[in-house]
Amino acid sequence: QVQLVESGGGLVQPGGSLRLSCAASGRIFSITAMGWYRQAPGKQRELVAISTSGGTTNYADSVKGRFTISRDNAKTTVSLEMNSLKPEDTAVYYCHATMGLISYWGQGTQITVSS
Repeated sequence: QVQLVESGGGLVQPGGSLRLSCAASGRIFSITAMGWYRQAPGKQRELVAISTSGGTTNYADSVKGRFTISRDNAKTTVSLEMNSLKPEDTAVYYCHATMGLISYWGQGTQITVSS
């Protein structure tokens, strides 16, 4: 089994910054992509940012220029640096990893952007 453990959520004021991290552990064989999704109350889960093992990164239009995704050399940890946070960034953020045809999810971490 594979576990994804997230850390770094919390409360931040508008314009502030936060960093999320997610570490994969367990029976890891080949992670093809790791990334972050988020789900706000009453809304569908949406992609925030993704990083593939080939080095490609993609971002939601709403976070481009503000969020940066990165992975460690072992490709088992993914981080999300979030700057210039807005109230509309408030959501539960989920780490996601793909290994072959199987998707794995973290438990989610709450980010609240509010004054």
